[in-house]
Amino acid sequence: MRLNRYINCKVLFSALVAVSLLWQNPALAQDTTAVDTAASEGIISSSELQEQNDSTGAAATTTGNAVASEVPAGTTAAAQSQDAANAEAEGIPAQVYNNFFYYVLLFVLLCVAVGVIGKILRVYDLSRNIQGKREGINWNKVHAVLFLISLILGMYGAYWSYVHHGGIAFKWAASEHGALLDNMFVTTTVITTIVFVLTQALLMIFSFVYRYNPKRKAFYYPHNNFIEKLWTITPAVVLTVLVLFGFFTWRSITNVPEDVVESSIQIEVTGEQFAWTVRYAGEDNKLGNHHFKLINPSNLLGLDYSDKASHDDLLSSDIVIPVNKPVHFTINSKDILHSFLIPEMRVQINAVPGMATHFQMTPTVTTREMRNKRNNPDFDYVMLCNKICGSGHYNMQKKVIVVSQQEYEDYVAGLNPFFDETAQKAFQAAQSNSDSKDIQQVAFNK
Repeated sequence: MRLNRYINCKVLFSALVAVSLLWQNPALAQDTTAVDTAASEGIISSSELQEQNDSTGAAATTTGNAVASEVPAGTTAAAQSQDAANAEAEGIPAQVYNNFFYYVLLFVLLCVAVGVIGKILRVYDLSRNIQGKREGINWNKVHAVLFLISLILGMYGAYWSYVHHGGIAFKWAASEHGALLDNMFVTTTVITTIVFVLTQALLMIFSFVYRYNPKRKAFYYPHNNFIEKLWTITPAVVLTVLVLFGFFTWRSITNVPEDVVESSIQIEVTGEQFAWTVRYAGEDNKLGNHHFKLINPSNLLGLDYSDKASHDDLLSSDIVIPVNKPVHFTINSKDILHSFLIPEMRVQINAVPGMATHFQMTPTVTTREMRNKRNNPDFDYVMLCNKICGSGHYNMQKKVIVVSQQEYEDYVAGLNPFFDETAQKAFQAAQSNSDSKDIQQVAFNK
């Protein structure tokens, strides 16, 4: 009796969920954007589109008339539509809720269906036991087969992911240190893939081969020193090798000799919400000092023009660098935390307010060569912000162009200095004011 009532409750609940699903079906609400897109792509013909628009228009007219009859007196249609538009802008569209509840209820219905099927099978087994018949379903064998099927599907899924997603997630680096990082990444991936395949295969195959059998007695093997040492020492050695490999690779990238740093091309990149400012060192290959208190509309970086090294610093709209030449980047931030990222170069370092960070790299593939390699004439290296820094985060991009040495020299020759005529006049005026204040202070002291 209890079993019948239990099943009846399940059936009633399933019926209620099914009715709710029909009520929440997102197909009832037509997405005109999708229809327009399909028409533009030629999927839907013009006559079909006209018929859909006519039917939609008729439904909208009927709905509009029904709504208009409920609008209070003195409320215009324009005001009503404006209120509806404001409500749509302020909140989430109703269609989003319909879609959400539709898929939630679909998931609940699936779970209920699985539960009902499980209970029916359980009742079937119990009825056979009561009748003294042989067990109907060998669940141990079913579970073992499911393990084997999971192994096959899982391994195929891993293979498919490597083939189809591997090319998207991994592109060969275009810098010297990037090649080292790629070697480390490939080595780690190969080792972990081998371990993954072996462990999952052993787990699933053992579950299939050694499934429960009433005619076979399990042999319990509580302890073995050799096996304990094997599966403790082997992973420890492998992980140690990987960690040391990564440590020495990182040191070779970050510990650059001072003479190499000084002879490299000096470029400073300063981030702010939501833009990057690029400064090249001039003929002296030295970047001038700067200070946040000196920032003003005519001196956006706060350069200290009393430091003569800043007089020949150059302003650039893009990052243009020569191939096979070391480049030393100095990274700053004027406001909050940003991040300097060039994916193809394997360059990523934070831009921290009040503290300069540094990164040195040597590009090995020009933009033109990379376009040929990828068979994409529109490809460009791009420097991005890799820290979510606000609403305009997506806009913090700078084009990185790798060219030949001659092209680089021609580009730098055409750049404008920060210390232009406007900056020189402002600096001279500030110096005059400072000198007059010093004279007044000396006279006052006398």
